[in-house]
Amino acid sequence: MFQEKIRKGISGWLMVFVLTAVAIAGIGALVRLTGDGTPAEFAGVLFVLALDVACWFGLIVINPNTAKAMLLFGDYRGTIKDPGFWWVNPLTVRRTVSLKVRNFESSKLKVNDHIGNPIEIGAIVVWRVVETAEALFLVDDYEHFMHMQTESAVRILATSFPYDAHEEGEISLRGSGAEVSQRLLEEIQARLSKAGVEVIEARISHLAYAPEIANAMLRRQQATAVIAARQKIVEGAVGMVEMALDLLSKKNVVTLDEERKATMVSNLLVVLCGDKDAQPVVNTGTLYQ
Repeated sequence: MFQEKIRKGISGWLMVFVLTAVAIAGIGALVRLTGDGTPAEFAGVLFVLALDVACWFGLIVINPNTAKAMLLFGDYRGTIKDPGFWWVNPLTVRRTVSLKVRNFESSKLKVNDHIGNPIEIGAIVVWRVVETAEALFLVDDYEHFMHMQTESAVRILATSFPYDAHEEGEISLRGSGAEVSQRLLEEIQARLSKAGVEVIEARISHLAYAPEIANAMLRRQQATAVIAARQKIVEGAVGMVEMALDLLSKKNVVTLDEERKATMVSNLLVVLCGDKDAQPVVNTGTLYQ
C-alpha cells in the first residue's frame, strides 16, 4: 500500500539567488581563463555552468489547493502541498494533483427498486483528493474510478429501498431523504477510500418512475391521496354530526326518535361528504310526512 509522504521544498527565491551567483561566477571564471587557462580548468567551469543550468529546471510553483507528487527513477519520493515557489531535485518527475472540492453528477440510471419497480435515479457527489499517493498509484485514473464507483453505489442503493414507503416507518427513496443520503455517502466512501478520495456530501439529484410505469404510478399516488383526504373528511363529518345531535339534545330544540336521528345523520353525512353542493328539499309538512 502506498502511503503519502509530506515533503518540504527549498525556497525557490533562495535558489534563484544562488544559481544566479554561480552563473555569474562561472562566466567570470571563463573570461579570466581565456588565453591562459588549461583544458581541465575550462572543463571544470563548463561542468559547473551546465550543472547550474540543469538546476534551474528544479524550480516549481505550487498553487493553493494543489499538490505535486515527486518520483525519482520510478520511486515515489513524497508530495509537496505547501503553496509557494520551491526548488526540488531537477531529476524528479512531478505530477500535479488538485486538492480542490469538486462536484460530480452521475447520469440518470435506470434500475429496479427494492420491490422491482423500474425507476430512474441520479446523484450528486461532492468530493476531493486527500491522499495523493493512493490517488496516483493505486488506481489507473482516480477521476474515472470515482465516477464508476459512484454509479455502482447508486445502483446498489436503489435496489436496497422501495421508491415509496408502503408501511409506516419504512425507509423509502422518496420519503427518507436524510437516511438515504447518509447511506449513499457511506456506500460511496467505502469504495473510494482505497483511491485516496474523501466524499464530503452525497445526495439524490433525480428520482422518478421509469416512463413505462409512470402513468400507472401517478394514478396510484392520486388514488392514495384521494383515499387519505376522504378519511379526513369522514372523520370530520362524523364529529360534526355527533356535535349537532348533542347540542340539539342538550338545548331541547327538538326531540327525535331513533329513526329520525338515523335520517338526520344520513342527510348530514351526504351534505358534508359529498363532492358537489347538496340541493336542499324544503319539507312543508311534518317530520313524518
